[in-house]
Amino acid sequence: MSTVPAEALPTGALPLRSQDAGDGAAPLAPRARLLPAMAAVYRAQLSRARVARIPLLFVATFQSIGIMVLMRGVVDGGSEARAVVAGSTVLVVAFVALNLLAQYFGQLRASGGLDHYATLPVPPAAVVLGAAGAYASFTVPGTVFTAVAGSVLFGLPLGQLWILGAVVPLAGAALAGLGAALGLLAPRQELATLLGQLGMSAALLLGVLPAERLPEPIGWARDLLPSTYGVEALARTFDPHPDWAAVALDLAVCGAVGVVSLAVATWAYRRAAVR
Repeated sequence: MSTVPAEALPTGALPLRSQDAGDGAAPLAPRARLLPAMAAVYRAQLSRARVARIPLLFVATFQSIGIMVLMRGVVDGGSEARAVVAGSTVLVVAFVALNLLAQYFGQLRASGGLDHYATLPVPPAAVVLGAAGAYASFTVPGTVFTAVAGSVLFGLPLGQLWILGAVVPLAGAALAGLGAALGLLAPRQELATLLGQLGMSAALLLGVLPAERLPEPIGWARDLLPSTYGVEALARTFDPHPDWAAVALDLAVCGAVGVVSLAVATWAYRRAAVR
């Protein structure tokens, strides 16, 4: 058997051999970067959502359309009709991104699924942002269908519905961050489900009903709801001459709330994963 001189070995081969001989442990893989890890979690969650959540998306969409049909007998047009259509459209996002995500993270925590993610070399923010992005993206078909159906039902213009390209991701980020935080902070899975249902009910009552018909204290609560600013931005675009500065301001507030809620959800994930 021939031997190979040490000088002929590739650079780094001897250090690796000596390390293996010295402690018997192989070096750990480097920690994944945020964006590639988030993209991987996003793709995995989106594939899972397409299989398991499609029936619930139909429920969310038909629920919003049913609410608009009922309100059609009460509201004739004007600002109230715009509020009903905008609130019902964003309600689809709230149903999936807030309610279902709160249930998902509550179930993940109760079943020990967070332990699996904790063993992976991925940043905590990647898990939260990837899951939140997947659930928010999953709402796109339902929100578009609801907005078109509501506009036709109430005779509203369809020309500015491109604004959904900004409303859905920004409102989805804010509501998904809130839903993830509720699911991760709830001490029990049942409480996470309850909080998700209550959050969706708040989005229903405070988002679909016209703001001018709400009592003043409830109006203050409406201002604290993350989805309110997405509803306001969408409702303004139904005007014959939209106030684009006000629309941009509402979207900016919605985006800022989304950043805060996702940061809270990331902190809650770290807190839950180490327990």
